[in-house]
Amino acid sequence: MPYKPSGFIGFPDIKMRPVIIPDHFFTDLLPQIDDLAELKVTLHCFWLLNEQSGELRYVRGDDLRQDATLLASLNLASQLHTAQATLEDAIQRAVARNTLLRLEIDTDSAAGVVTEDWYFINTVKGRQTMALIRQGKLQELQPVIPEEARLRVERPNIFTLYEQNINMMTPLIADQLRDMEKTYAPDWIYEAFEIAVSRNKRNLRYVQAILKRWETEGKDAGSHEEPRRNSPERQGQNHIPDEYSDIIIG
Repeated sequence: MPYKPSGFIGFPDIKMRPVIIPDHFFTDLLPQIDDLAELKVTLHCFWLLNEQSGELRYVRGDDLRQDATLLASLNLASQLHTAQATLEDAIQRAVARNTLLRLEIDTDSAAGVVTEDWYFINTVKGRQTMALIRQGKLQELQPVIPEEARLRVERPNIFTLYEQNINMMTPLIADQLRDMEKTYAPDWIYEAFEIAVSRNKRNLRYVQAILKRWETEGKDAGSHEEPRRNSPERQGQNHIPDEYSDIIIG
């Protein structure tokens, strides 16, 4: 049986196209990335964008999801999730870290509303392109985006909400955020984060307590204003259950 090397056998002796990666990737971004799949997806996006030409360079989410090379590499990144699930998690991490800029476009079709997600590298050029798209000033997009297409009103995803408003994400926090996303409506989650930030209660337990209270008492029950200690507002509907008092009050 012929021997098959298990490792990389080396680059071939042929002319190869270089992939340009900014030096700040290695000095500023790489030390922050703590997830192997996120690193693979980030590098893959750099490679895909290097293969493109012209002023408008972006990566379609559907292209990533159908990329056999990328999915094969992600099969090794996690033993607990499928390559597709690992990919979605890695994309959300890259967006939360602000490496990738996400743009969502809704288009009406016979089958209903179709949503596409596009990704730009967070460079000066990428940010400028995103701004021009939102302002409807990028003429090169006309052959790409149908006239009936419209930009979706975007809100940060749950990973972005956490990292921008509370702290750096850990694998344990990521699992809690996924569970929260499965349990509560996006509008509830977004509003709960807004309330936590407005009250300077920047911790996940506070956000979870708000959502739990809305789940048990109804979102419109009582005021969203934080009651004062021993104030009349703590009576009746506005009373905060004892199990949340150490989070809500203080």
